[in-house]
Amino acid sequence: MNRLTLPLVTAVALGGAIGSVARYAVGVWLARAGGTFPVATLLINVTGSFLIGLFARLFEAPDANPVLRAALTVGLCGGFTTFSTFSAETLELLQQGRAARAAVYVTVSIVAGVLATFAGLLLGRTAR
Repeated sequence: MNRLTLPLVTAVALGGAIGSVARYAVGVWLARAGGTFPVATLLINVTGSFLIGLFARLFEAPDANPVLRAALTVGLCGGFTTFSTFSAETLELLQQGRAARAAVYVTVSIVAGVLATFAGLLLGRTAR
């Protein structure tokens, strides 16, 4: 496990800022695409899952730069993905009486997110 150092904290903070702004921009860009279905959050979470898998694979070697790994995984992906938004949107769908839509959203988010992470790991293996 990495120690808490200024370079690591700075890298996570900068990566998180970039990821958060990217998440906001994608959310605004896709806001109209889904209507009553939270397409933007779904795509953001699946993309973030793919990226964290890719980055994890690319930086798994013992000599990999831990600062860059933290910036991209914890920072960028952590700021970009939106699990708390996913949870709130799922509850909102349930409160609106749209249980079937909520079930589809949860199922697709989880299955696609796990598959995207796996795809990122596979791509990272071939890229190394």
